[in-house]
Amino acid sequence: MAKEKEHLNMVVIGHIDHGKSTTVGRLMFDSGNIPEQQLRKFKEMAEAHGKGGWEFAYVMDNLKEERERGITIDLAHKKFDTPKYEFTIIDAPGHRDFVKNMITGASQADCGVLVVAANDGVMAQTKEHVFLARTLGVGQLMVIINKMDMVGYEQAKYESVKKQVEGLLQTVGYKIDQVQFIPTSGLKGDNVAKKSENMSWYSGPTMMEAFDNFTVPEKPTDLPLRLPVQDVYNITGIGVVPVGRVETGVLKPKEKIVAVPGREGKGVLGECKTIEMHHEQLPKAEPGDNVGFSVGGIGKKDLARGDVIGHPDNWPTVATEFEAHIVILNHPTVVTVGYTPVFHIHTAQVACQITEIVKKMDPRSGADLGKADFLKNGDAAIVKVTPTTPLVIEKQSEIPQLSRFAIRDSGTTVAAGMCINLTAKDMAKK
Repeated sequence: MAKEKEHLNMVVIGHIDHGKSTTVGRLMFDSGNIPEQQLRKFKEMAEAHGKGGWEFAYVMDNLKEERERGITIDLAHKKFDTPKYEFTIIDAPGHRDFVKNMITGASQADCGVLVVAANDGVMAQTKEHVFLARTLGVGQLMVIINKMDMVGYEQAKYESVKKQVEGLLQTVGYKIDQVQFIPTSGLKGDNVAKKSENMSWYSGPTMMEAFDNFTVPEKPTDLPLRLPVQDVYNITGIGVVPVGRVETGVLKPKEKIVAVPGREGKGVLGECKTIEMHHEQLPKAEPGDNVGFSVGGIGKKDLARGDVIGHPDNWPTVATEFEAHIVILNHPTVVTVGYTPVFHIHTAQVACQITEIVKKMDPRSGADLGKADFLKNGDAAIVKVTPTTPLVIEKQSEIPQLSRFAIRDSGTTVAAGMCINLTAKDMAKK
């Protein structure tokens, strides 16, 4: 049996109309992931709508429509293989999907593709998406300068847009020497899966080749154990079985564990007896593993979704107040002090109150813009937050996997952010 390929989640970001969908569609087709007859159907649809040349965009947009209509999609459409990896594409058409997808643990993006049109250069949404990608921990980036066909495949145009993008990426903290830049035309297929004959001045890889330069992030096994609980079952003959995904550290059978905050917010001590994944017993569970584990000393009522499992020598942190770096994405009016939306942090959903807007920041450069009374869409800020019930959250600098959150209100994601500082509850003072 062939060894399974390693898997990476990839998010595609960039300003509207810069060719994200078309490029992804072209990539899927040229890599053999979309049958010819299906593309022909999209082509006919595109022409019927007076949008000849949009057939590649339809590959993704059609899926989006199917998603909204609630039809099950064949997931193969969203996956593609390179010689080295299996990728899942998290298409990011709008803020709402983008943030929701990026924040949910399972589809945390390991790498990103930023699409910038050669004829437009860096636009408002380019900046916002880059800032967001950085804030949410997308460490590896590929930049494609797309629509090169619209600027006559000129090298000078590519170089000038590349310089713009480099400036933007540096301001948010990306290391330029680790970012891959590729001139492409998603529409015509230049440098997507096939080498372009129109840009002999470019000697680097195609997109398809460059994907294999991404690396699978190292598992944070050296960090303390953090396993957010998704569900708790009571199984006859076994007892209490919490289920969840290991974010950091390692869980082993016969180890002492603590569940925090637990039923009364004081933490509950117990023991992990056995660990199971896909109906097989495991000798240990590592980051990324979705496991069920039987526990001793912990009752079903002691535990709930949103609790976090750790080791007794390093308890998960319960914050009485925390400071966060947030970006407002999609709020109907403005955010002011006193606003108490629901924060989605790992598996927890807790109402938290914004008690102070410490300072507004330039979303592009991170420069301090001083005090503010309110925040509107597109604003970035440092805010102070008080959870209304006990909540486990960690500092970005210590355990980034448990520092990120989405703020949701009335069914939409209004903001995203990460915890940069906190006041921890002293759990020893039970």
